[in-house]
Amino acid sequence: MNAPSPPPGCPAHQSRPAGFPLYGEEFATDPAAVYARLRAYGPLAPVELYPGTTATLVLSYQAALTVLRSPETFSKDSRRWRGLADGRVAPDNPAVPMMAHRPNALFSDGDVHDRHRGAVTDSLDRIDPNALRGYVERSADRLIDRFAARGTADLVAEYARALPLLVFNELFGSPAHLGDRLVAGMTGIFDGVDAERANAELTGALLELVALKRAEPGADVTSWLMAHPAGLTDEEMLHQLVLLMGAGTEPQLNLISNTLRLLLSDDRFAGDLAGGTLPVDDALDEVLWTDPPMANYGVHFPVRDVELDGVLLPEGEPVVVSFAAANTDPALAGRARGGNRAHLAWSAGPHTCPAQGPARLIAAVAVEKLLDRLPDLELAIKPDELRWRPGPFHRALADLPVHFPPATGTAPLAHPAAAGSPLSTAAAIPTAPAAPQSAPTAPDNALGGRSWNPTAAPTGSTRAGATSTARPAASTRTARWPRWSSLVGWLRGR
Repeated sequence: MNAPSPPPGCPAHQSRPAGFPLYGEEFATDPAAVYARLRAYGPLAPVELYPGTTATLVLSYQAALTVLRSPETFSKDSRRWRGLADGRVAPDNPAVPMMAHRPNALFSDGDVHDRHRGAVTDSLDRIDPNALRGYVERSADRLIDRFAARGTADLVAEYARALPLLVFNELFGSPAHLGDRLVAGMTGIFDGVDAERANAELTGALLELVALKRAEPGADVTSWLMAHPAGLTDEEMLHQLVLLMGAGTEPQLNLISNTLRLLLSDDRFAGDLAGGTLPVDDALDEVLWTDPPMANYGVHFPVRDVELDGVLLPEGEPVVVSFAAANTDPALAGRARGGNRAHLAWSAGPHTCPAQGPARLIAAVAVEKLLDRLPDLELAIKPDELRWRPGPFHRALADLPVHFPPATGTAPLAHPAAAGSPLSTAAAIPTAPAAPQSAPTAPDNALGGRSWNPTAAPTGSTRAGATSTARPAASTRTARWPRWSSLVGWLRGR
């Protein structure tokens, strides 16, 4: 059965045979209006992700659940992607790095998916949330210290982008010199700007990280993945890290900045801020419902021609779940969102995000710390003047300019439960070069008065005894941070 004929005046009667383009300014500026127009097709609509890459976008909440929870019909294995296989989609198309197959938990099904996901979830479970909170608080304080006395800031460039990168590098034991290469590659892939080169840059940097951790394992998620009984190969390791970095940096940046935008621009929340209440949990829930950091993803490929809600979905043609459109489905109107976490921002079914707990914690702490330090924070421009980065997959602010009364004095002490970072007792980022200090003697797994969760049992690639010993000099940070590239140069005022 063919797709039903759309009603007069809907996008189908315009000259867009490939579907509505999701890569331009119109979609970036007002995605809600685009979703409203696309709903004229029904629960599913034709779209163009990038020039030459067409897909069916799932707009309704119920249809999204059907796709996400039916792996026997809708596969995540993009080796089924017919357009890429037959040459209709060029290998250098900006969609390819985001959609082409990688041997990781995101692009696999069945037993292979279970094996990859088990390694990922077991390794993430070893992160102590109390220690993670402490590290995020200290990192946030030091970032805020850079602009607090100035009275102005761009919270995207100076805060929300830097913080997830610092956390990622700490959690995954990434050496300092790889930091900029990793984030530049991932940002390029999400933005679709020279995506093929960005993918090569990201791959090269992660290969270096894998090789380093094979030789010198430490107290970090990368080493724990290697130590997992799943026995991941170097190629599998590389692509689990691509997945984890993709989820842990760009979407985290968007979750933090979108939540700050809501708190600063919506009277429901701004009024509470003026009254001294910080409804961060409510704001996070609202953003995850209405402006999720990954607006459209959940790419699936029908294993055979299949009909869904009266629309024929051909075998091997991409079906993309719009988490944002599904969450704002008019059929859900009237349902309370406060405290309701039935949204699809973390996906659903076998590919539900395994890191939503740490991701929410990082975002909440980042927002709480900023508003605690700068309670009179205000947008420097009108909300409708904010700029959004184009792209079919993310919901990403280009910048978030703010002003506030210049702050004086030092930052308050961080969370007392975690005197060290999540994976080492090294100090966080200094605001000025510090004299070298001797390495700490406390074991990495004894932070916050509790041991790391031993869910992922060590194997031959981790040292015996404690969960892990102090990381070797090549990948550790002592009290003095290395001068790595633009981020640390910026942090030190250079």
